[in-house]
Amino acid sequence: MSNGDDEAPDEDIEAEPEGAAGESEPAEESTEPSADTLDQRLDDAESDLEAAETEADLNAVETDLNEIESDLETADLPEPDEDDEDAEDPATELEDRIADLRDQLEDQRGPYAEDVVSALEEAESTVADTRWTEDGRPDVVVAVQSYLDRFTEEFDTEISPESEDTDDLADALDQAAQVVEGSTLDPDEDAETIAALLEDAEALGDDLEAAEEWDDLTVREQLDAEGFYDVLDSENRKHFPAEWNAVKVYEAMGDPEPVVTALETFDSDFMEENILGSLWRMGPEEAFDAVHQRAQKRDVRPIEILGKIGDERACETLHDFIDGDGDPAVQKATLRSLGEIGSEESTQPVANRLDADNYEVRSAAARSLGLLGDTRAIEPLADVLENDEANEVRASAAWALNQVGTQRALDVLEDYTDDRAFLVQSEAEKAV
Repeated sequence: MSNGDDEAPDEDIEAEPEGAAGESEPAEESTEPSADTLDQRLDDAESDLEAAETEADLNAVETDLNEIESDLETADLPEPDEDDEDAEDPATELEDRIADLRDQLEDQRGPYAEDVVSALEEAESTVADTRWTEDGRPDVVVAVQSYLDRFTEEFDTEISPESEDTDDLADALDQAAQVVEGSTLDPDEDAETIAALLEDAEALGDDLEAAEEWDDLTVREQLDAEGFYDVLDSENRKHFPAEWNAVKVYEAMGDPEPVVTALETFDSDFMEENILGSLWRMGPEEAFDAVHQRAQKRDVRPIEILGKIGDERACETLHDFIDGDGDPAVQKATLRSLGEIGSEESTQPVANRLDADNYEVRSAAARSLGLLGDTRAIEPLADVLENDEANEVRASAAWALNQVGTQRALDVLEDYTDDRAFLVQSEAEKAV
């Protein structure tokens, strides 16, 4: 019988899961930055930037922007709808905003002592490297001296140039830059002093910019300032163009320097052609650099002038011009010039052109060897005289052998006194 207390049978009882009693565990909050949170952080950074008063405040804002930009790079933001041309791109808008705040941050920084140093270094370079006109130079002196006077007032350090020479003026500005660079000016505590120094340095730059320099003048004003037209009298100055008349006068005087100056100054095909003609007739050493530069284009006239000048520095360049079957006119001019220069180093390159396809080039090569006068050319010239089909080439070889003039060269010619070609026969008779 039961004692009244019915015992419940043993049953496996499962533990109730936590939170099953009606309380669910809150889901973990996502740490992935969203467009809204990033935008809010940028709002905060913008407010901090507006309130920033010191470099430390600005550095803190820059750190915040760096962190926001880093989080933006890893954020999984929604992509704009490709089918909607007006759809906004959250990532691009945030990037633009960060860039804008960075610009504002940089605008708010400084000024720094380094800014003053940079402005002075630029002014120093301008003073030293610029070619000033006679009217511009006094303005430069006044500008630098005025700046140094203001520098003394602001920095309580007197600096004075040793003279009004541009090098001394530049040295004085360099001294001022070194004083500023070696100072302990703080961008927060000395902000007003730095700002005043920078304003003065920038004013100096403006004054130098206003001073007249050589490049501000027209070509005619430059030449007039150099006295180029002084050789003209009231009569020939009227002839047009006056520049060409001046060149002709300088050529007649045998003064090449103004002619070279004109060549390097005028941008005119007419003037260049006529000036090169003058230089060809004069053949002055002073024209070498200007003419050699123009010869690089393989123009005939500059190549011819190099021959007239006779400077062996041109040989390497001219050897390249006869390497291969290029323009016959260029090759002939080059061969003539090499002969006129007369360097023994040209003998082999010139002799190689005795096999050129163009008979005029072969003829020019033979005559060039005659001008060079190198006895090593005798045998190659003898072969041309015997085997070349063009009488013009053979006549040039005979002429060249006469120019070499040694007994061996003349002995070769003796066999051609009754040659079929009159010119060859004539050269052979000269040898006999």
